[in-house]
Amino acid sequence: MESLEGKFLIAAPELLDPNFVRTVVLMVQHNEQGALGLVVNRPSSKTVRELWSEVGEEPCENEQPVHLGGPVAGPLMAIHGLGGLAEIDVADNIFFAARKENLDRLVLCDDVPLKLFVGHSGWGPGQLEKEMEMGGWFTAPAAPEFVFNDDPDVWSQLLRRRDSRVAAMLNIRTQPTDPSMN
Repeated sequence: MESLEGKFLIAAPELLDPNFVRTVVLMVQHNEQGALGLVVNRPSSKTVRELWSEVGEEPCENEQPVHLGGPVAGPLMAIHGLGGLAEIDVADNIFFAARKENLDRLVLCDDVPLKLFVGHSGWGPGQLEKEMEMGGWFTAPAAPEFVFNDDPDVWSQLLRRRDSRVAAMLNIRTQPTDPSMN
């Protein structure tokens, strides 16, 4: 399978795993060792300022929500728009950082697109490919306007954009969370 780095995984309406129902995952890495992604549409109730008061050394006034990147625990991670602090160039104008010195600088930048994540989405070798073969995920090219968008409807927007005929047939806006209840 070709690498999915720099693409979105869009959960199929039938995907009922509570960790991924109606999620959009930005794929940061995907190779023969496995895959790592971040759910871009799951904000938490905690703000960056609140989290940074616990883990940072400098005061931070960023009131954006911290996002839940997935069910796998790990270090804080960020997706951002500042190439100079990139550890991975994910896609056009979308960069990844996890090093403390980069995160320290990013949370203090007011004019840079930023999402901070706790947790991430991870798959072992071949696991994501199996899920895709079973129809659990659709893909689309990643785009900053969807990565840095906090619209709660981004999942259905991307699904409709992917194939407007399929989305119209599925009536995505009114579909219950559990399609079997339809």
